[in-house]
Amino acid sequence: MRRLSVALAFLCGLAAGVAASFAEDRGIVLASTTATQESGLLNYLLPIFRDKTGINVTVIARRADEVLDGARRGEVDVVLMHARPQEEKFVADGFAVKRYDVMYNDYVLIGPKSDPAGVKGKDIATAMKAIEAKGAPFVTRGDRSGTHAAELALWIVAGIDITAAKGPWYREVGPGMASALDAARAAKAYVLSDRGSWIAFKDRGDLDVLVEGDRRLLNQYGVMLVNPAKFPNVKKDLAQTFIDWLTSPDGQTAIAAYKVEGQQLFFPNSDRSGG
Repeated sequence: MRRLSVALAFLCGLAAGVAASFAEDRGIVLASTTATQESGLLNYLLPIFRDKTGINVTVIARRADEVLDGARRGEVDVVLMHARPQEEKFVADGFAVKRYDVMYNDYVLIGPKSDPAGVKGKDIATAMKAIEAKGAPFVTRGDRSGTHAAELALWIVAGIDITAAKGPWYREVGPGMASALDAARAAKAYVLSDRGSWIAFKDRGDLDVLVEGDRRLLNQYGVMLVNPAKFPNVKKDLAQTFIDWLTSPDGQTAIAAYKVEGQQLFFPNSDRSGG
């Protein structure tokens, strides 16, 4: 009887090990920028994908440069981010097979409702010039994220060398959009945010959207398969299944359906979703 019990325990342990191994084999690692995580989008999308395909997705949320650094070491299977110039270089350097458009939202300039720099209703370049000219408090993430890269590009559009122009008014707070918004609220400062993170941000205090709608504020997201020719450990088929779903009509519909307080955060625009 004891031998039977030992045998059954061994078989149960073996079955559990096989099941765990199978579950691991049916999983991929996705590296994404913090905006998709902080907005709640991935927490919404990934269970839908898992239920449809049986594939588990583990998310590593980092700033844009860290996402690509990890992918260049073959640590992840697929990348989802919003820093197009860096993404296109990543593909050109052979670290990804191809880049696909997935969705977009936009950046918005947030600031105190009292608007001490008088930027409301202006285009983004004029707004940035006014902030710098008046030395109005401005929060920057300063973390080499996609949002930080977009902010730096906007200073250039405004004709401002921010490295030379920055002073006590230009306040670096480090990683995370929620942290930057918190800091702007506390300091009654201006800050550039992606719209999704702004909508998901609850404790707004006196902050409001002051500049929006400028075409230069478009925030495009792309998805890429890490090149399995460079990294044989990449789960090519499972990762490609994720990309195919994300850019399919089903995936695009799921993206469009995600809302916070009745507001749509991301707008699907894959050119593959029509067929």
